[in-house]
Amino acid sequence: MALNDKIKWDKKYQETASLTEDRNPSEKLIKIVEKTKGKKALDVASGVGRNSIYLAKLGFDVLALDISKVALEVLNSKGFSNISCELADLDEYEIAKNSYDLIVMTNFLDRNIIPKLSNALKTDGILFIETYMEDEINEKPASNPDFLLKKEELKTFFDDSFKLLDYEEFLNEECEIYRMKKQFIAVQKL
Repeated sequence: MALNDKIKWDKKYQETASLTEDRNPSEKLIKIVEKTKGKKALDVASGVGRNSIYLAKLGFDVLALDISKVALEVLNSKGFSNISCELADLDEYEIAKNSYDLIVMTNFLDRNIIPKLSNALKTDGILFIETYMEDEINEKPASNPDFLLKKEELKTFFDDSFKLLDYEEFLNEECEIYRMKKQFIAVQKL
């Protein structure tokens, strides 16, 4: 396991109470979820599960993956029988192929796992990615530029075996600590 990441995120969740508070799901996800044809979902880097909880309330069976044990304990304490939490180092985690109707990854970027997520979708499955991008408006200085997308970069990960459902570059939600530019994409596997 990426021990430094685990320690960093466990500490953030322990020391920053606002990170464990209930939050609304991604506004972009709300607009996409109705296009999903099945009810099996994967929430990658779920944190305390704002999107997992939303999906569970809609009747999805959700697997929530995160590197933070603290975050997953908070999510698990909510008592949703249709959310399974799994501690995972995404650098090493093997995602089952052709298994999910919906995969959600928000506020996290690892370019290397995007092909794995694509392969984990069932036919007609939807991959939803929403994360930060480079922009002069960003209030938080990048600790690592690799964690920020370039303009329109998400589009480059998908070929004609995917249908583009939606794409947008936008300012993040006001509930977040820093104002940042984000990018989101929703694609459907053909």
